[in-house]
Amino acid sequence: MTSALHFLTIAEASQQIKARTLSPLEYVDHLAQRIEAIDPQINSFITPTFELARTQAKKAEAEITAGNYRGPMHGIPFGAKDIYETAGILTTGGSRIAQHHIPTHDATTITNMRNAGAVLLGKLNTHEFAHGGPSFDVPWPIVRNPWNLEYFSGGSSSGSGASVAAGLIPGALGTDTGGSIRGPASLCGIAGFMPSSGLVSRTGVMPNSFTLDHCGPMAWTVKDCAIMLQALAGYDPADGNSFVQDIPDYSKGLDGNLKGLRVGVLRYVWEDDLPISADHQQALNNTVKVLKDLGATVSDCRLRPMQEYMDVKVVLAETEIFTTQQQGLIERPGDYGQDFLTRILPAVMFQSTDFVAATREHRRMLHEMTPIYEKFDILLMPSFGAAKPITAHRPISFWKGANAQVLANITAGPALAMTCGFNASGLPMGLQLVGPPLQDARVLKVGHILEGALALRGERPKLTAGRTAPALTAPDITPDASHCDAKTRDFAHRMALNAGLRLNDDLLEVLFEAAPYALEMTRRLQRNRNWFDEPANNFRPGAR
Repeated sequence: MTSALHFLTIAEASQQIKARTLSPLEYVDHLAQRIEAIDPQINSFITPTFELARTQAKKAEAEITAGNYRGPMHGIPFGAKDIYETAGILTTGGSRIAQHHIPTHDATTITNMRNAGAVLLGKLNTHEFAHGGPSFDVPWPIVRNPWNLEYFSGGSSSGSGASVAAGLIPGALGTDTGGSIRGPASLCGIAGFMPSSGLVSRTGVMPNSFTLDHCGPMAWTVKDCAIMLQALAGYDPADGNSFVQDIPDYSKGLDGNLKGLRVGVLRYVWEDDLPISADHQQALNNTVKVLKDLGATVSDCRLRPMQEYMDVKVVLAETEIFTTQQQGLIERPGDYGQDFLTRILPAVMFQSTDFVAATREHRRMLHEMTPIYEKFDILLMPSFGAAKPITAHRPISFWKGANAQVLANITAGPALAMTCGFNASGLPMGLQLVGPPLQDARVLKVGHILEGALALRGERPKLTAGRTAPALTAPDITPDASHCDAKTRDFAHRMALNAGLRLNDDLLEVLFEAAPYALEMTRRLQRNRNWFDEPANNFRPGAR
């Protein structure tokens, strides 16, 4: 059994721990040894916490021996993306800005995991402040994809996705503002769940977007995500987006069948809007067939083009993260990575009218989902296809198109990413199941049953202890601002100065490269509106 400990799911390990056939301390020691042997080629950890984990594991073992079993997370090791604050433990945000930051308090989610008896095995690598990356110019090496060490792991929860896929930890905490749980889950071939807005506290988690941030679980199986969600979910008065609601038993609701389930297939996304590879199309089409075979009623559904959701997301989120990081950008702009700066600097050009236009359009988008969810119980759409080489990434790509992840952040409901197949090179490809707000249990149930029917959980990345990851040559990411005219340059520079930023010539070129794309987003949001069209603000169904 010992040689296979690192591939136990949370559900399997918890059964053994409860039955006292697996010692939590033995489990931690085994995973710590595997991390030391494997992670140098993955780079998924920033700060291992092995001694803390051993202390927590001993406590869990003593409690269980004494008959004080807390539940299925008791004695289970996990990792936390390094934007989750942990008292007395380095929490860097993946940035030179916070390279030596040691919090004095735990994030609420860390407290919840500890109260469930879970064991913190370490802090996990992340794109800078859960945003820019992959980056060659931050203090930590780029996370590698366990399926191919030269390929991208996804982000921004990069270490969370890679560590679970590599069998270093059974579960991890990620965050998702525009796909940062679901992207790494898809590219690394695991399950990643973004809960409904307001279900899981964000208190003590470094903010990206106050409007769109979510915290959630990442694990090998959907069932494991359900187990973790049980520990994470609940009202937190310190989080302005949290609200009182009933928390069901997510694990108990997983079994059953899908007869009568109404599935809306967003086929236009992968066929017309955001075309994908033939391998990925085939995998998604096969998934549709499997759902029909399981008894679901399946029909096509059409929403807006994904770019419209992307425009709203970017104007809202970049404005919000800019306000969070503004002081650092004023005092230490050169200490941020270029990928992060390419995303955040153009926010200086977003004005109050742009932000309000985006949040008013956000409300329209939320309202438009009401008839959709009267017709369909759940939506099926693509997540990311197979990973690409790390060196193929360019920072400006953030501004050049949309992705299929942002829909769920904008519409505030739960979204699950899971593997739907493998391409010809053996790399995993993902799908998303998106549900109405507060229907987290339904999305998890559908995902669990579909996961079993697809039968893709038996394949694991093949990693060899002691191997050296292939060297990567940093790509040339010199900004090309030749398309930015003099008028746009002047406006962008004036707005940067107005925000207090004093950028050198190199950083101004970073701003100018993205500036025309940012302005085009604001122009697309300029449309006639009724005087009484209200903004969305935070989504608070049933707040009391």
